[in-house]
Amino acid sequence: MAGEDRPEELPRHDGGHPQRREGDEHATDDELGSQGGTLPGVLDRRFDRILYAVAVVVGVVTVLRPFWAATYPPMTDLPFHAAQTSIFRHYFDPSYHFREQFEITPLAVPYVSSYLLGALFMLVLPAVPAVKAATAVMLLAVPGGLAVLAWGMRKSPILGMLGLPFVWCNLTHWGFINHMAALGIFAAVLGLTLRVLEEPTRRLQIALGGALVLLFFTHVFRFPYAVASMGIATVLFYRRTKRIRPIVIAALPSLVLFSIFWFVRPKAVSGGVTLTFEWARREKLFDYVIGTFADPAEAQVAKLHLVMVVMFAVVAAALHFATRPRTERSARETSFAWLATAAVGGALVVMLVGYFVLPMEIGIWWYVFPREATSVLYLAMALVPDLPRSIWAKGVAVAAFSWSAWSASTVVARNYEVFDRATRDFSRIIESIPQGPRLLYLVMDHSGSTRLQTPFIHLPAYVQAERGGFLSFHFAMWDASPARYRRDPDATVPPPVPLRWEWQPSQFRVERHGPFFNWFLVRSRSDPGRLFGRDPSIEEVRHEGTWWLYRRTERH
Repeated sequence: MAGEDRPEELPRHDGGHPQRREGDEHATDDELGSQGGTLPGVLDRRFDRILYAVAVVVGVVTVLRPFWAATYPPMTDLPFHAAQTSIFRHYFDPSYHFREQFEITPLAVPYVSSYLLGALFMLVLPAVPAVKAATAVMLLAVPGGLAVLAWGMRKSPILGMLGLPFVWCNLTHWGFINHMAALGIFAAVLGLTLRVLEEPTRRLQIALGGALVLLFFTHVFRFPYAVASMGIATVLFYRRTKRIRPIVIAALPSLVLFSIFWFVRPKAVSGGVTLTFEWARREKLFDYVIGTFADPAEAQVAKLHLVMVVMFAVVAAALHFATRPRTERSARETSFAWLATAAVGGALVVMLVGYFVLPMEIGIWWYVFPREATSVLYLAMALVPDLPRSIWAKGVAVAAFSWSAWSASTVVARNYEVFDRATRDFSRIIESIPQGPRLLYLVMDHSGSTRLQTPFIHLPAYVQAERGGFLSFHFAMWDASPARYRRDPDATVPPPVPLRWEWQPSQFRVERHGPFFNWFLVRSRSDPGRLFGRDPSIEEVRHEGTWWLYRRTERH
């Protein structure tokens, strides 16, 4: 803060390397102009800018390419993220019937950043393209956060490209988009923390505080990890900086928000945690990160990426050692590098411990400890050495990073195309569903995709995203989403369904579960008309491929 005693600070830098002294071949263009710099120095700076541009383009293409390959991405939970987004966008539109069903609780369940972003896109785009655009932006936080962390460690932000293949991991295909975005924001928080500890300017503190608030509203359970990692970094750096107050001030707004959440959170997200160390989990760490498709190329590409990272780390370390005399780097720079690495290593250890001791479920939340497998491998990318200083070596490195990212997106896009062909009948049949339906859906057949876990299970939720109305099964029933069912007497809410209803459609009984609904959508390889035989008011409307649509001809 202003007026605070500051110890000697590290030299500033640009593009991942410390500021050069007069005569250095990597001086800035302005320095070259005023000091008579050499042409190689100018070319070096311009080449760095080209590499930054390449990194941005490759990142955007890697994330967007699979979304172009399928109308409906085969992400298991994404249809309900689309429905939640539509609730935010059309809450006050009576034709969608959202206000009579839902209440929005952004502090009790603060997973709202992706929904607000998607709602903004829905102002100019149809529902599904808007959700795809918002999802892509959220996923770009994965390489973006790693780039900020590298910058915070005084390395080149281009190293953020090492996070690109992690965009297309198991968690993404499950539809855990908020978690993936939060992982990137967490990395950015750690990078900004390192910078604030080094130079606590107002701008950096505001950036850190804003990142923490964004993290809170993206995935609240990643927030404690960020606070713990900030604490580790502050303790490690305290002897050299004597700084705590800048970090506390930056964290204060988000800590207030988290305190409010802690007292108003619903029971569904406040279950007890039983910690048990399970060393056997080490054998499946990689499987929890990659293994979404029945396509061996997916694991092959992921393993090649890890091999490439290791090879780059070895070569980069060797080049740094061979081309940079130890005396050139000040003791203070060396100290910062070691402390920054230790801070990232400490955060990585926290996540690794979480992988081994956390349960599979916490309250309503499932697949808890496996998420940390992705966190561990992703954060480990920040431990690789900086880009080499020579132009040719940096060019080769960026080419290798680009190849790895392109390979990952190629595999994903190919499998998304398979799902797109399998859902064309769905696109056709929902054209017959009107605005604001009371829709009961049953997914009895899950074949037709290369996913190892079904991407069809929640697909009909896109109907609510596009047309509003009511659904027979909804995440809102769990009280673990920011839009949850209202409890007041004036609410119009679908009747409750048995546990695991969506996974066990055989539980359906038309006389018990059907009276509230006027539209019925079934995915089945054979005619499901027998399910509605006890209600003569229900008639078949349309059949397209594996989908069957029925409606009620009269209301009782």
